[in-house]
Amino acid sequence: MRTSDFDYVLPPERIADRPVEPRDAARLLVVPRDGGPFADRAFSDLPALLAPGDLLVVNDTRVIPARLEGRRADTGGAVEVFLLRDLGALRWRVLLAPGRRMRPGVRVALGEGASCVVEAVDEGGERTVRFEGTGDVLALAERVGATPLPPYVRRPADARDRADYQTVYARAPGAVAAPTAGLHFTPRLLEAALARGLRLASVTLHVGPGTFRPVTADDVDAHRMDLEPYVVPDATAEAVRATKAAGGRVVAVGTTVVRTLEAAATDDGVVAAGPGETALFVRPGHRFRVVDALVTNFHLPRSTLLMLVAALVGRERVLAAYAHALAGGYRFYSYGDAMLLR
Repeated sequence: MRTSDFDYVLPPERIADRPVEPRDAARLLVVPRDGGPFADRAFSDLPALLAPGDLLVVNDTRVIPARLEGRRADTGGAVEVFLLRDLGALRWRVLLAPGRRMRPGVRVALGEGASCVVEAVDEGGERTVRFEGTGDVLALAERVGATPLPPYVRRPADARDRADYQTVYARAPGAVAAPTAGLHFTPRLLEAALARGLRLASVTLHVGPGTFRPVTADDVDAHRMDLEPYVVPDATAEAVRATKAAGGRVVAVGTTVVRTLEAAATDDGVVAAGPGETALFVRPGHRFRVVDALVTNFHLPRSTLLMLVAALVGRERVLAAYAHALAGGYRFYSYGDAMLLR
């Protein structure tokens, strides 16, 4: 497979920079896996499009205000500290911009008397820093940080994004990008799903910046995914087992849920509970062991996320669905509309 096989042309004006209100008023393109006709629906119709006994699995990660503005203590130059991963003991893996001269020993002054000191330059240009002047980096970020909007949202993050770029069931802080399929859910919709007889379960995968990293290799198989931590609760592993045993479907809400469940599964489809890490690259040819259906947004051309969707329904089928969405005025990317592949 070539990366160019997953290309399409998207007019810039089709990129949504704000979500619709209410969230579940977004549009939903239904793509049957058996080759049936596409259907244009509203996201609020989702419960009626699934069967009682189906299991909706969501990613309950919480986006942190990962962008911190600071200044070099030695030169006064502006520096952005982008939080990536908590390493413990007030040490974090971060991206620094500009980062070329950010060598070990450089100190960056932040708000409220806090600072961080570069300890190491890691693979790929990331840095390990140690925070000082604060005992809780996440609490500091909540007070002085900014929401890490995707690069295709061409405006600064504002107060609205603190709520808009967060799912209503977000619980575990640690992501630097939202599991965007979940942004369409409302408490009302979750209640309707339960009333329909659907079951709900959650996993946690802290989405990293690699979700936006372009595939630069011409050969798809040459691309390598970033390693991301996940947790599958005991209750979720049991819910998957019980759903399968009863003949129901496991419906992943977002590509991160797909990667988590498929990474945690044995060859015979048993999902192991507990923490783990995954760099699983789901692309055409992948044999799905757990996931039967997928709720997802519309993704960037040539992206690993588009390749994952193609793995479920086929490359030509997904590109035809995207062409339908473009012709029908759907909104794309994180704040855009959604698809149900079932």
